[in-house]
Amino acid sequence: MNLITCEADLEEGMAALRALQPHWAGIIDKVGLPPLRRRPGGFAGLAAIIVSQQLSVASARAVWARVESVLAPLTPERILAASDDEMRLSGLSRPKQRTLRAVAAALVEGSLRFEALEAATPEAVHEHMTAVSGIGPWTADIYLLFCLGHRDGFAAGDLAIQEAARQAFDLPARPKAAELAALAEAWRPWRGVAARLLWAYYAALKKREGINA
Repeated sequence: MNLITCEADLEEGMAALRALQPHWAGIIDKVGLPPLRRRPGGFAGLAAIIVSQQLSVASARAVWARVESVLAPLTPERILAASDDEMRLSGLSRPKQRTLRAVAAALVEGSLRFEALEAATPEAVHEHMTAVSGIGPWTADIYLLFCLGHRDGFAAGDLAIQEAARQAFDLPARPKAAELAALAEAWRPWRGVAARLLWAYYAALKKREGINA
């Protein structure tokens, strides 16, 4: 699997995108080198993504700190052994409690195997991860992009990427996930760099509008 591991990989992808579509030159000139945003994988990495979903950065950090404190050591076995009171004290919503337990059970049973994801295609990673109850496409995409570092990962369902694409590519409306996925086909095999650039572009738009995103 081709990975994004360093800034040189980002620069290679940016050069390739410039050559693919004229719009990318304006995006790259505006945002420069985007953040690498790599993070550890495995159970803790996936758990952190699940915890952060639909939360602000500050709220996600606060809940994650409680999860690590109440449920230490954070392993699948510890999650499965946790009482309802412990899960409540962790600050997790009921749906996120159910998802973490489903992930823990899948890992213990062997139906989810992180090592199987390391050399898989983005499509295979999606299929393997979303087979677990509670893991949706966005969660699989974020794991693929930042924990695995796949250079062709993408997050077509991410609202920030959708809005950035609307403005950057002069689209008449914010594209739906399927529409953005179709547009992003032209960016293979560098969709992982495209995603990072669009997130950076969205942040620049919010800053211009005076919003601390």
